[in-house]
Amino acid sequence: LATNLVRHAGGGEMLARPLARKGEAGVEVVTLDRGPGIARVDQALRDGFSTAGTNGVGLGAVSRLASRCDLYSMPGTGTAVVARMHFAGPPDTGRAVVGGVSVAKPGERACGDAWDWATDGERWTIFVADGLGHGTDASIAAAEAVRVYREQDGAPARDVIGLAHGALRHTRGAAVAMAEVRPGRQELTFAGVGNIGATIVSGGASRSLVSIPGIVGHECRKIQEFSYPWASQAVVVLFSDGLQTRWTLDRYPALTSRDPTLVAALLYRDYSRGRDDVTVVAGREDSPA
Repeated sequence: LATNLVRHAGGGEMLARPLARKGEAGVEVVTLDRGPGIARVDQALRDGFSTAGTNGVGLGAVSRLASRCDLYSMPGTGTAVVARMHFAGPPDTGRAVVGGVSVAKPGERACGDAWDWATDGERWTIFVADGLGHGTDASIAAAEAVRVYREQDGAPARDVIGLAHGALRHTRGAAVAMAEVRPGRQELTFAGVGNIGATIVSGGASRSLVSIPGIVGHECRKIQEFSYPWASQAVVVLFSDGLQTRWTLDRYPALTSRDPTLVAALLYRDYSRGRDDVTVVAGREDSPA
């Protein structure tokens, strides 16, 4: 994948993260470029096809070696690839597929954002935290918020954020948000404190979700949940303030049906502010095989 960035796209970006949810061990790799794109993705995945005089086995090999691989490309706009290699797992995720990217502010070693997700079969949740500021101290605050979320598996968003408020008092604090989807009820519940953005995209329309001003751990006078209608083909996107707020998926035909990590990665590539930590997480119901 890295070779392809250099050889075919004139450069790009590679992101990697460990896969370490319960019962899971592995690594996820994402590559992003703004190169010429791929006109025929089906040809590019076939061994022996090359536009650069090579053996043409790279993408085919990645697809075979990965436990899950997806690619999105349009001529003239570049390519995004996600590949996951599992050494254990992956765990059963039920009816949900969720993916995201989290990247530190340029020049920082530690990312001040953190995220996670969980499912119990009847519902699935996404949690995002953005520690105040940047660097190690922000990372500590965000990680503490995620720890509370993991320990309170199954609790409503309002309760999770309330407990995080107490746990983060010894830190610099964080913006925190949690989305809970119950497909059986066709409902999404959202609670946020601070500037974590959230949007439901469904049927070509977008709807922004409401967060309450404040800083979890320091100034959190009110935690309020809001309910929204949810459709089976919808995608929910949560993002920290390192992403521009006026983004759209209209420029990516059929992207919402692809791996959610590709949704998050392309939004990061095209709408990142470039001067802050940035996290983008997308989730949707899994499509039947």
